Amino acid sequence: MALLAPQAGGRYIDGTLGAGGHAAGILERSAPDGEVLAFDRDPSAIAFARQQLGELAERVIFVQASFAEMGDLAAAHGFTAVDGILLDLGFSSRQLDDPARGFSFLHDGPLDMRLDPAQPTSAANLVNNLAEAELARLFWQYGEEKQSRRLARAIVVQRPVTTTGQLAAIVSAELSGHGRTRRERGRSGHAPGGRAPGGRIHPATRIFQALRIAVNDELAALTAVLPVAVDLLKIGGRLAVISFHSLEDRPVKQFFRQQSLSCVCPPVQPVCNCGGRARLKLIQRKAVQPTAAEIAQNPRSRSARLRVAERLL
Repeated sequence: MALLAPQAGGRYIDGTLGAGGHAAGILERSAPDGEVLAFDRDPSAIAFARQQLGELAERVIFVQASFAEMGDLAAAHGFTAVDGILLDLGFSSRQLDDPARGFSFLHDGPLDMRLDPAQPTSAANLVNNLAEAELARLFWQYGEEKQSRRLARAIVVQRPVTTTGQLAAIVSAELSGHGRTRRERGRSGHAPGGRAPGGRIHPATRIFQALRIAVNDELAALTAVLPVAVDLLKIGGRLAVISFHSLEDRPVKQFFRQQSLSCVCPPVQPVCNCGGRARLKLIQRKAVQPTAAEIAQNPRSRSARLRVAERLL
């Protein structure tokens, strides 16, 4: 909230409403007449957040849609030249802790992982219908899983796989005989909820991350929304993005850095003639990370990275 800096009468977009915590913070700090346009793909999240916000919800326009559609929908609701935009990427604790949603290997449930339950493709569809090579590519591309081919082969042999517990057991059994080094295990805990009981990194963490990203087309949505979000900001407006693993953080970092450069000429060119001007100013040179105290209070924050930039042009 300090970096987003909500002000009274401001207009803001929360691209990832979730349980409404960030929206509440924005509304409280922009009282009495600040407004929020809130997006979420999950209708149950919108219903829950509306209830949690109470009277604050009177200053919110709720939209069930992906933030990838922000450009057209913001214009339709009159939210252009806004004061701030927030994207809290990934999925929420409520979704993670609901076995019926199938996001976590910590609770056995249907292999689903859809942020919008109405969308046609679930994780089970991918696991049971993709060719072995495609499944391996998905695990490598979206999970950075070094044993992607071995795991894809093991899964294909044991199809159909219909529950989170079944998938986690296949991955655990396959990797137990091919133990990872301690360093590799330490790098695998990117996603919230990625630890097994006892604090160890669960071997299925990368596989679940990869499937969730693929099911919801998360990286394509992120890449699409960043330039749109900048266009929607007024001069001086701020864009804040919270990511939870390197595949999310990397494109945000690269986009912010690129948009903050005033010259895009090749480094070997002695004189600038591109006429470029920076569109963004980085509010923090490095990503803001949770403190040890915050991680102790909220372990799921451990991999969070917050980046904030302000529109200049």
